[in-house]
Amino acid sequence: MEYYLILKLIFTIVVIIAAYAIIRNLDIIKIIIIYFKDKLIRK
Repeated sequence: MEYYLILKLIFTIVVIIAAYAIIRNLDIIKIIIIYFKDKLIRK
């Protein structure tokens, strides 16, 4: 039971870190999407 609780805690921390990283990198993701759109439109 204790092992399951530790796994759940680690999983929760990983999810929070991943969400934070995605939120921080939204601007970079937008720039990449715009870049690909421009490439597709030009071809």
